[in-house]
Amino acid sequence: MIVCIAEKPSVARDIANVLGAKHDCGGYIEGNGYQVTWTFGHLCELKEPHEYTPMWKSWSLSQLPMIPPRFGIKLKADKGVEKQFAIIEKLMQAADSIINCGDAGQEGELIQRWVMQKAGAKCPVQRLWISSLTEEAIREGFQTLKDQREYQSLYEAGLCRAIGDWTLGMNATRLYTIKYGANRQVLSIGRVQTPTLALIVNRQYEIDNFKPETYWVLTTVYRETTFTAMMEEGDRGFKSQEEGQKALDAIRELPFTVTSVEKKAGREAAPRLFDLTSLQVECNKKYGYSADLTLQLIQSLYEKKVATYPRVDTTFLPDDVYPKCPQILANMTPYAGFIQPLFANGKKLEKSKKVFDNTKVTDHHAIIPTPTPVTSVSLTDMEKRVYDLIARRFIGVFYPECKFEQTTVMGEVRCEGLKAGTFDDFVPFKATGKRIVDPAWHVLWEKKKKENTDSAEGSDNSENAENSEKPQDEERTLPAFKKGESGPHVPNLAEKQTTPPKPYTEATLLRAMETAGKLVEDDELRDALKENGIGRPSTRAAIIETLFKRNYIRRVRKSLAPTQTGIQLIGLIHEELLKSAELTGIWEKKLRQIERHEYDAATFIAELKQMVTDLVMTVMQDTSSRHVPPAQ
Repeated sequence: MIVCIAEKPSVARDIANVLGAKHDCGGYIEGNGYQVTWTFGHLCELKEPHEYTPMWKSWSLSQLPMIPPRFGIKLKADKGVEKQFAIIEKLMQAADSIINCGDAGQEGELIQRWVMQKAGAKCPVQRLWISSLTEEAIREGFQTLKDQREYQSLYEAGLCRAIGDWTLGMNATRLYTIKYGANRQVLSIGRVQTPTLALIVNRQYEIDNFKPETYWVLTTVYRETTFTAMMEEGDRGFKSQEEGQKALDAIRELPFTVTSVEKKAGREAAPRLFDLTSLQVECNKKYGYSADLTLQLIQSLYEKKVATYPRVDTTFLPDDVYPKCPQILANMTPYAGFIQPLFANGKKLEKSKKVFDNTKVTDHHAIIPTPTPVTSVSLTDMEKRVYDLIARRFIGVFYPECKFEQTTVMGEVRCEGLKAGTFDDFVPFKATGKRIVDPAWHVLWEKKKKENTDSAEGSDNSENAENSEKPQDEERTLPAFKKGESGPHVPNLAEKQTTPPKPYTEATLLRAMETAGKLVEDDELRDALKENGIGRPSTRAAIIETLFKRNYIRRVRKSLAPTQTGIQLIGLIHEELLKSAELTGIWEKKLRQIERHEYDAATFIAELKQMVTDLVMTVMQDTSSRHVPPAQ
């Protein structure tokens, strides 16, 4: 008998249906030579400290660091888990072979391997690796099963991650609680959660300590177009009102002259396909959904077979997906009006290297719709919104680039003898405009934007507050200017102030986690920084939720702010290892290298043990009176 083990009952039912296993035996489904069973996510976990030695039961500095000579796993203390595991164990003990049907990722590999180890499975194991739960994908997956040994490095990376989190978290939490918490409250320290908290706390420090600077901006209106005075690089405007007023008074009665008109043609590609982080970012910007809620929604769309595997960190597709795209598009009937132009007059779908690139895809590709018609399943309103984002992105990448014309108009007001700020004898001005020549993929969001605007009328509903798919540079068409033309104008001097950094939202925090604290807009640069990001796409939402549960952060409307406890905890920690996103990112990079056979797991564990030992010694030698007062 072949035993298949999936990560959820719903997934097991889908697999059983494809395999022809129909008989429900309670805890597994049997038929056609298969027994299909399931876990409920993590059935096993690493043992607690006291399960290695009774000496680690009480919290004591003298017992730190706690580093077991060999890590062990145990079943979670849950009656339902114990009951299901007993069924799995019985099936695996009698199996001729096992097929690991866990989620195709690092965490899924770890979950199933631990269960098989705990169950004492001895027979050969194969791996099912699929990116969607459609019947076609499952059938293809079973036709291309691989020996589980090919995924050994994936398991080792997951195991190192779990051991790393346990070793640092257990030791640092006890260390700081005893040393600085006076045993009156637990100071929870985590490999990813503490650097993430530090990002939020440090941003709050920047906001609180920000000192606004006043400056004055000189503008003038010529032919109903606002021109802005061009300052020296690095200057926002005049540093004093007197200098600005002097320039204003000097040019008020003198003519404005256009000195140059430059037009440049530009192109803009459609937004990239979604990985999990960018989908969470978009849902937070557009609908105010938390990262955790977005993950739940896309997971549900995956299980309903209308979207591909969600826990991914690439925005690219492999070449072998390209032939399947026409069928996927053909089944997206609610979007037929947008899809029809892609095939008009016998056209072939465009295949761009910005979308299809085997070198940018490892285990999974970007999140896209599946061939399953969305009209064939029942979706909640929130699921429909998430699917709509994914669908429009997918359609958009087959559209041509948007063409636009960028116009830059330079002008000046000559004033002999003028000495104001950096200006000498004249004040230069500049205005820019943008005219869309061919909207191309923009049409996918034009109608959506109008719908949102209409439905938002008279409402401050955050769901319609912005259409973040639209480019930031809004269209602004300038009149037809000619070099040398001249005429009257209306100058103005406006007082401005520099503004503090903005607090993190979940969207900007996710981006900061993805790039180890460096906020960048450029997609290619972001891809390069992802290697050193903190956490994994699948765990970042849970990390943010943990910070809420620990009462380290709170929501202030759409922003995230640290609580007093969170601020005090980060202020207490002097060891950069614990709170630096950059250092944690280096560790994450090594875990990814283990997965790719580029770094040795044993070396990682040895470095980890030494690092934690050094941390314990450093903190124990601290003679300061640092402490976190009890929470009120």
